[in-house]
Amino acid sequence: MHKPYSESCEQNRAPIIEILRVEFADRTAVLEIGSGTGQHAVYFGAELTHLTWQTSDVAEHHPGINAWLRDAALTNVIVPIDLDVREPTHWPTQKFDAIFSANAVHIMSWDAVIAMFTGLGQVMTENAILALYGPFDFDGKFTSESNARFDQWLKNRDPLSGVRNFEDINALATAQGLRLQQVYAMPANNRVLVWGRGE
Repeated sequence: MHKPYSESCEQNRAPIIEILRVEFADRTAVLEIGSGTGQHAVYFGAELTHLTWQTSDVAEHHPGINAWLRDAALTNVIVPIDLDVREPTHWPTQKFDAIFSANAVHIMSWDAVIAMFTGLGQVMTENAILALYGPFDFDGKFTSESNARFDQWLKNRDPLSGVRNFEDINALATAQGLRLQQVYAMPANNRVLVWGRGE
């Protein structure tokens, strides 16, 4: 099968891995929500060999993810589970001490984002870490003109999508017992937001 390719994945993987090397240094099992093409999974899995990296996405993306996984042949990156975050029965019974998601919450509807955080509460260990990468508003304001244009592009394509407000996302995280630990500024006016459970 022809492997799907995302230019943005190639561009953002190097700055993201520098964050994950620190934040996931003492982690063991990661659930990636919305693995997309699979490019992040194989790159991060190869760089973070101490981790078991569980891919996930809706079923239509599985062939592309599996194509990347087959070529990479990494023993620590696991074939995707069928995960529609809005479906409670899709969530795995396994617990994870790390969750990663890139460029997903602005694609989902807000109802799906709420459902995602509810699901996370079921699959995270007591000391779990959540790391989200993407564009975010702060205090209801765009951080750049490019993010404002991107938000309009998203809404033109799907009115239920859009750049999410940090405070709204943080409220959902807090409701699941997560406490904000770090906000990393990233290239292209993006952020990595990191929350932790426990002390």
